[in-house]
Amino acid sequence: MDDLDHQLIAKLRHDARASVADLAKHLQVSRGTVGNRLARLERDGVITGYTVRLRPDSAPDDIHAWACIAVEGNQHAVIRALLGEPGVAELHDTNGRWDLLAGLQVASLTELSSVLERIRGIPGITATETSVHLKTFRG
Repeated sequence: MDDLDHQLIAKLRHDARASVADLAKHLQVSRGTVGNRLARLERDGVITGYTVRLRPDSAPDDIHAWACIAVEGNQHAVIRALLGEPGVAELHDTNGRWDLLAGLQVASLTELSSVLERIRGIPGITATETSVHLKTFRG
């Protein structure tokens, strides 16, 4: 990946719904260049999906949880897979016993169970520990 790829990904992180024309204008390249790069990034597994982020108070009944994740092997492949998981609202690199910390946001306990099952099935993940977020005292 070069600097243009990084700029393209940064723009998509800010607005995953941006049109190819808008991305091209912002990056000062042709629409064809943006389209080709998006296709390559998707084909290579760098971009694994697109999602919507909600303002935290817009879905007050959602279930929030934290999944601590141990990784063996290619952490970058695991990160790419986790970033493509719709239930993963946040993903952080950590130190200590766990390699990654995933903030999960789902609509039900059944959905949480499904998300955790998919996460545990990602090659390279050797262990997880999940805690459901009950209350925030300072945010």
